[in-house]
Amino acid sequence: MDTRTIMIFPKFENIHIIDNIRKKYDPLADLVLPHITLVFPFNSELTNEELNFHLEECLRGIPSFEIQLQGFSKQQDKYGNYLFLNVIKGMDEIINIHSILYKDKLEKFDLGYDYIPHMTVGKVSTKELLDKAFDDVSKCSDRFSTLVNKISIEMIGEHEESIIVIEYELK
Repeated sequence: MDTRTIMIFPKFENIHIIDNIRKKYDPLADLVLPHITLVFPFNSELTNEELNFHLEECLRGIPSFEIQLQGFSKQQDKYGNYLFLNVIKGMDEIINIHSILYKDKLEKFDLGYDYIPHMTVGKVSTKELLDKAFDDVSKCSDRFSTLVNKISIEMIGEHEESIIVIEYELK
């Protein structure tokens, strides 16, 4: 059974800034491109063809939309100490797509958490390191803007690497 996830891989002109932050603070920086997760990792018997059909059903009629990310936040939970780049435009569209995708075939994978769209740019081992990383990135006031016109399904490889298996074009 393959572990898969559904994401947006934004193409920012200034993405090198995000890449540099992730190289410092995100252990997955070399394994997966900067992304916004729509459906969190799940194990399923569904084939890629069935998942592609699910995307087509769910996203039919959803147009491309603009997003902007700026500013940082931090979160500590049972999964770790995270550093997030905040979504400041396109939040409603992302939340809507997240909700739609968790219907029907993927409903059983919805853990019921409040969903706040973001891009993870760091995961560190302690609260102290998180506070330090947050202080560091808070100096960055860059804004990251792009048009989202593609939703991707990735398979997570045995070494945590990202393997894109499906790309759905928003109309």
